[in-house]
Amino acid sequence: MPVTVLLAAIAAAMSIPVLWWALAGAPAGGTGSRNLRAGHPQFVDMRQAVLAHRATDRAVKPLVEQLAARARRFTPHGVLAGLERRVLLAGAPAAWPIERVLAAKLLFGAAGLGLGVLRLVSAPGLGRLLVAAAATAAGYLGPDLALHNRASKRQTQIGTELPDTLDQITVSVEAGLGFDAALSRSARTGTGPLAEELLRTLQDIRAGMSRAQALKRLIGRTNVPELHHFVLAVLQADAYGVPIAQVLRVQSGELRVKRRQRAEEKAMKIPVKVLFPLMVCILPCMFIVVVGPAAIRIARTFAGVG
Repeated sequence: MPVTVLLAAIAAAMSIPVLWWALAGAPAGGTGSRNLRAGHPQFVDMRQAVLAHRATDRAVKPLVEQLAARARRFTPHGVLAGLERRVLLAGAPAAWPIERVLAAKLLFGAAGLGLGVLRLVSAPGLGRLLVAAAATAAGYLGPDLALHNRASKRQTQIGTELPDTLDQITVSVEAGLGFDAALSRSARTGTGPLAEELLRTLQDIRAGMSRAQALKRLIGRTNVPELHHFVLAVLQADAYGVPIAQVLRVQSGELRVKRRQRAEEKAMKIPVKVLFPLMVCILPCMFIVVVGPAAIRIARTFAGVG
C-alpha cells in the first residue's frame, strides 16, 4: 500500500472523533452547560412552547400584522401620516395601534364590499351599485371617523382642564416650588388626558431630554391652541430669563378670560342651533294642534252647505 494512501486513511480515521466532538458539544458535566441548563428542562417541546402563548398572539396577531403590511403597501404616505397623527392625538391607545387600525380599515372595507356585491348580484341596478360603493367607503373610513371622534373629545377635554391645571401650577410656583416640581404635583393630583400628557413630559425630562425638547414634544402630541401658547410662553421665559411665576400668572389670567369668552360664545350660538329643530319639528306640530280642528270644522261646514 502506498504511504500517501496510508496517511490519508489515518487522517480520516482521526478526524471522525474530532467531528463527533464538534457536533456533540461540550461534555454533559461541564460547568458552562450546567449553568445554561440551570432551571430549564433538558428537552423543550415546541408544541407546548407555542401553546403557552395566548390564542390572540398565536393566530390573531400574525394575521393583523399581515393585513397591516398589505394596507401600508396600498395606502399613500400622506394618508398614512395623517392616520398616525390622529392616533397620536387620540392618546395612542394601547388597544388600537396603527397596525390594528390599518387592519381594521382593510377588513371593514372588504366586508362592506362583500355585502354590497351580494346585494348587487341578487338584484342588479344602479341603486344597489351606489349602496355597494357607500358600504365599502363606510367600512374603510369607519376607523378614521372613530379615531377622529376620540381625538376631538380628548383635545376638548385637555382644553377644558388646562385653566384649572395652570392655576394650580401658578400657585405651586408662587409658593416656592420649581416649575418641574409644580408640573409633577399637578400631574400626580390631576386626572384626565392633560395629567397623562404632563406625566409623559416629566418622564421625557427624567430620561435625559431637555425641558424645551420635552415641551415641544408635548405640543406635537396635542392640538390645543391655548396649550401651545402656554408652552411657547414658558420657552420664551427660559430663553430670555423672565421670571416664570410672572409668565404663569399672565397665562392663567388669559386662560380664564378665554374660558369666559368661550362660554359666552356657546350661549350666543344656542338660539341659532335651536332654530332648525324649532322650525322643522315643533312649529308644524303646533300648527296641526291649533289649526287642525278649525280646518276640520270648516271643511265639514262647507261640505254641509254643498
